[in-house]
Amino acid sequence: MNSSFPSPLTRILRWSHLVPALIIAARAAGADPGPVPPEVVNLDPVVVMARPSEQPLLVRTDPKAAAQPIPAQDGAEALRGIGGFNIIRKGGTDGDPVFRGMAGSRLGVLLDGENLLGGCSNRMDPPTAYVFPAAYDVVTVLKGPQSVLHGPGNSAGVVLFERTPVRLTAPILQAEGALTVGSAGRNDQWLQVRGGRPAGYAEAGVTRTAAGDYADGDGRRVASAYERWSARLALGWTPNSATWVEATGMVSDGEAAYADRAMDGAAFTRRNAGLRFRHHLGAGWLQALEGNAYFNEIDHVMDNYSLRTFVPTAMMPGRSASNPDRRTHGARLAAELAVGEHVELTVGTELQANRHRARSTSNETLRPYESQPWVRDADFAVAGLMAESRVHLSDRSRIVAGVRADSWQAEDHRRTVAAGMTTVANPTADGRRATVLPQAFVRFEREARSGLTVFAGAGHVQRFPDYWELIGRESTGSLSAFATRAERTTQADLGLHYRRGTVVIAASLFANRIDDFILIESGVAKPGAMGAVRLATIVRNVDAASLGGEASLAWSPRPGWSVDASVAAVRGQNRTDARPLAQQPPLEGRLGFSYATPRWSVGTLLRGVASQDRFAARQGSIVGQDLGRSPGFAVWSLNAAWKPAAWLQVSVGIDNVLDRTYAEHLSRGGAMVAGFPPPSTRVNEPGRTGWLKADFRY
Repeated sequence: MNSSFPSPLTRILRWSHLVPALIIAARAAGADPGPVPPEVVNLDPVVVMARPSEQPLLVRTDPKAAAQPIPAQDGAEALRGIGGFNIIRKGGTDGDPVFRGMAGSRLGVLLDGENLLGGCSNRMDPPTAYVFPAAYDVVTVLKGPQSVLHGPGNSAGVVLFERTPVRLTAPILQAEGALTVGSAGRNDQWLQVRGGRPAGYAEAGVTRTAAGDYADGDGRRVASAYERWSARLALGWTPNSATWVEATGMVSDGEAAYADRAMDGAAFTRRNAGLRFRHHLGAGWLQALEGNAYFNEIDHVMDNYSLRTFVPTAMMPGRSASNPDRRTHGARLAAELAVGEHVELTVGTELQANRHRARSTSNETLRPYESQPWVRDADFAVAGLMAESRVHLSDRSRIVAGVRADSWQAEDHRRTVAAGMTTVANPTADGRRATVLPQAFVRFEREARSGLTVFAGAGHVQRFPDYWELIGRESTGSLSAFATRAERTTQADLGLHYRRGTVVIAASLFANRIDDFILIESGVAKPGAMGAVRLATIVRNVDAASLGGEASLAWSPRPGWSVDASVAAVRGQNRTDARPLAQQPPLEGRLGFSYATPRWSVGTLLRGVASQDRFAARQGSIVGQDLGRSPGFAVWSLNAAWKPAAWLQVSVGIDNVLDRTYAEHLSRGGAMVAGFPPPSTRVNEPGRTGWLKADFRY
C-alpha cells in the first residue's frame, strides 16, 4: 500500500516488532536457567466474551487481553465480545459500532475523557477508528441513558476507553508491548515504555497495525487492506498520593481500502494535546476534584486512485479527492461531594466545540486538492451542567439519579448544496440554531444476601442532531436538513446479577419510546432540474420504539474448566411508517468452553446468529441502511494460550475454522472495485483466519 505518512517513522514502526525479541533475549541472557516458580505465573486465558459485571448496566473489559476473534486492531473490534454490540463492516478496519441497534452519536465514545469527532462525511472514520485498544487499560460500557457524567445525548449508552492514572512507588523503568501476526498479512506492534519516580513520570508509546486484503470463505478477495500508526508522549506529575496531573500529546495517521464505496481513505492524520488532573481532598464535604482539557484535529483525505486502480465512472470521470478537516476542543470539571453520611454527589460542567471544513477536486491531475480553498460548512458548540448522586438507603439498597442540561448551538456556513448532479443555493445559509436539551435518570438497586442484585431504572435524554444528520443530507421538503428536530428517548431498564459459588448470571432488559427519531432514507423521489425526478437521500423525523436485552452465564463446573454463554436480542418498530425499525441486529448467541492451568489454556467459541426477516429497505442511520433479509449462520473458532514465564504470554487462534462464507445483517453493501470480484449484497466477513499474539512485560 502507498504510505501516507513520513517514511522514517514508518520504518521505525515496521521494525519495532524486534523490540520484544530484544527484550526477551536480554531477559533470557540474565535469567536463572532453572524453572520459573509456578506462583509467579498467572496466565490470562483468551477472552471470547465479556464476563458478567457485578455493577448494574456496566461492563468492563481488558483491551490488552488476547481475544477471539483475532485481537482487535481498532475500537469497534474491541467491543465485539460484549453482548449487544455489532459492527458494520466496510472493509478491514474502521467499522461503526452498533449497540442495541443504535449507532452514531446515540452511542457516546470518549478517549481518556476526550470527544473525538471524525472528519469524513461518509463515516470512514468513526471515533473508534482512531483507537488501538491495547494502548488503553480498560474499556467501560455504560448501558442506556443511565448516567449524565459522560457527555450529552448518549441515548444508547457510552463507551469509555481509559488509561488508568498511575503513581510510581519507587524509581522504575517499565516496558510492555505485544506483537500480533495473522492471515491476510496481519501484523501489529505495540510498545509502551514508562520511567520515573514517585514525584513524576514520562511515558511513551507507539502502535502500528496493518493487513492486506482478506478473503471470504469462498476465497473471494475483499478490498480491505489498511495500515495505521500512532505515537503518544505523556508527562505526569504526582507530588503526593492525592494529586495526579498528566499532559499528553499524540500524532497518528494511516490509510485504508474499502469494499463498500467508490473511494478509499488515503490519510487519517490526527493531532492531539490534552491535560488531565485529579486531586483528592479526603476530608470535609469536598472530596475530590477532577478535570481535563483537550484539542483534537482530524485531517482526512479520501480519493479514488491512491489505493485502487482508477477507473472513470459517470459520477467520477476523473481522479477525485476530498479533504475534510475537523477541529474539536473541550474541557470538563467535576467535583465529588459528600452530602451527609449517606449521600454521594458529583457535580460538574463541560464544554465542547467543533468546526468542520473541506476542500476537494474532481480532477487531481489539473487541480490538486491541496491547491483548492478550504470551505467551512458547519460549527457546533455545547455547554452542559450535570449532577449525579448516589443515596444509600441501607447497606444493601441505594438510589442512583442524575440530571443534566446542555445548551446547543449550530451554524450552517454552506453557501450552496447539491441537488443531484447540480449545485444550488443553500436555503439555510447562515442559519443558526440554539436550544437547551435536558437529560435525567433514576435507578433503584437492591442487593440480597443470597448473592442476588436487582435493579430498575428510567431515563430520558434529548439528542441534538449531529453533523451527518444536519449537514450531510437534505430533508423531505427542503434541500437542507438543518431544521431536523432533536431526538427524544424515554427508556426503562431493569435487570439482575446473581453470584453463587462458581456461577455468575447477569441479565439486563430495556424498552424505550423514541419521539422524533432521526431516520436516514435513500431512494426518495424529489424534483430535479428541468422538471425531472431525482432520487435523494433524506433525513426525516419519525416516532419509534425498541425493546430487547442481554443475558450471560459464567460457570466453572470444576477447577480449571469454564463455560461462558450469552444471548442478545433487540426488536425495533417505526411507529410512524408502521414497519420495522431499520438497522436492528438479529438474535445472537455465544457459547464458549475453556480449560486453563497456571501455564496454558485451550478454548473454543461457537457463535450463532439467526436470520433477520424484519427490515426496512433503504432506511437506516448515518452508519448504514437495511439491504434486505439476511440468512442465519454459525461460526466455530478455537484458541490456546501459553505462559512460559511471568513476563511473557503467547496466544494462538483459528477463527471461522470451517471457512464459512457469511455476512452480518448490519453491514454496508458491496461496491464495484477494480481488480476484485463483483460485489455481493453485503461485505462478506473473513474466511478461516489464523493468528498468533505474544504479550510481554518487563
